[in-house]
Amino acid sequence: MSDDWKRLAAEAALQEVRSGMKIGIGTGSTAEHFVRALSRAVADGLEVTGVPTSERTATLARELAIPLSTLDEIPVLDLTIDGADEIDPQLRLIKGGGGAHLREKIVAAASGTLVVIADHTKLVPVLGKFPLPIEVVPFGLGATRKAIEAVLSRHNLPVTLAMRGGSDHPFVTDGGHYILDAALGAIPDPDKLATDLVAIPGVVEHGFFIGLAGKAYVAGPDGVRTVTAA
Repeated sequence: MSDDWKRLAAEAALQEVRSGMKIGIGTGSTAEHFVRALSRAVADGLEVTGVPTSERTATLARELAIPLSTLDEIPVLDLTIDGADEIDPQLRLIKGGGGAHLREKIVAAASGTLVVIADHTKLVPVLGKFPLPIEVVPFGLGATRKAIEAVLSRHNLPVTLAMRGGSDHPFVTDGGHYILDAALGAIPDPDKLATDLVAIPGVVEHGFFIGLAGKAYVAGPDGVRTVTAA
């Protein structure tokens, strides 16, 4: 049922799109449902230009004949539609399960609003059950890791960092970076932690999306509902 819920949420979000819009297109399984729904609308005459947040999304969109561009050519977008790994009552998010959160955040920040699509299991009272992705530069990794651990310790959070893909074959993002996944449990102050992490020189970006999402379409057993910040 989870995949059906993702599809329903993605299709519901299509009502946000108007002909002539320039839209950011997210990454992940739920976003791929949106790409397929968007392609059908384009085939029916909807005129849009999409800016993909990953190479994976770009490949699928091209296969489905969705016109694409870049932020270099279109630096301001009308909206972005993307999934999330966690959504709290203030519409703060954790993203990055697919490793595309840096590009996703750049695209979302260039948009008038970020519309989230998700199944109901992604709603949480407090962020942190899903590990927080922290994208880092490979150079100086040991020093960066130590600095991240110090920040987590100051926040009284577990100092548990795992290299995505393992140290022998680390996952490499589209930007050529590594990801450290932090299993933190409940995070009492995501805003402050986000600020402290991004201040570390070797940290490129983290998976907190704060102050970016304006609305979420969330699907579950009772259908699709619209969620706004509490």
